[in-house]
Amino acid sequence: MDDYPALLERQVELVREPAGWRVARETPTGAAAPWDLGTVRTVEGRHSLVLGLGDGAELTALAELADRAMPAVEAVWGPSGARLLLELPLTEQQFARRMDVSADAYQGIAAVTLAVGGAPVHTPADRIVVNPDAYRQLSELGRRVVVTHEATHVATRADTRSWTPLWLSEGVADYTGYLGTGRTARQIAPELAKDVQAGRTPAALPADEAFTAGAAGIAQAYELAWMACDLIARRYGQDRLVALYRTVGAFGEGGLERAMRAQLGIGVTEFTKTWITEVARLRE
Repeated sequence: MDDYPALLERQVELVREPAGWRVARETPTGAAAPWDLGTVRTVEGRHSLVLGLGDGAELTALAELADRAMPAVEAVWGPSGARLLLELPLTEQQFARRMDVSADAYQGIAAVTLAVGGAPVHTPADRIVVNPDAYRQLSELGRRVVVTHEATHVATRADTRSWTPLWLSEGVADYTGYLGTGRTARQIAPELAKDVQAGRTPAALPADEAFTAGAAGIAQAYELAWMACDLIARRYGQDRLVALYRTVGAFGEGGLERAMRAQLGIGVTEFTKTWITEVARLRE
């Protein structure tokens, strides 16, 4: 499943005894591995592998969602031939230990993607870690969208670079996640719709900082990103959206303007004006 050897830092306490040295205690010094958290169960799906510490039925349900997500993602981004790896801790505290963060750092965020420990710096994430408390609060559709969203991040990791704007990477993930659900723009972007109806419209595409966990207006940032990518797909075609994403990665830092002109025939400023007009239609 992994492209690189997994390297996990451990702190080992040794005790010297008459017969020799003995390991008295071993603990992770950073992010915990799944097996540090308890007994790990596995469920293999057709397109997925789930590692978890919870109920077997919950793991099976997650594998089934992942098996539905992979064909949906590949229909947009092309076949990958890879299986999707997912981890499901039992509690929010276990999730925090797995991510090496405080328990409230990802409050309300149902899942994230993570790179294997020890991979080269800036290696894109290649597995999904589910935040159990937030995930369990979602409807069946919400869970489907979340898993498909995160599976999109995994599928696009080869084309994702540090300079890829988050409005684009999060936007294409939400676009793929909501594709085929039959949801309207107001249903997908309820917080944004409230803002627009109250006279608050964006002046620019959301900055990367807007997507930071716990940031004020993070829901609107995701909704704005979805609207931008949905607009591109409807106006220029889904293939152009995919091509734009890959071109941004290929053109290097600062290449968004050139990539947009190459794939859409317009620059960032002109696209932003069109997008703002589209967002304003939520008032209607």
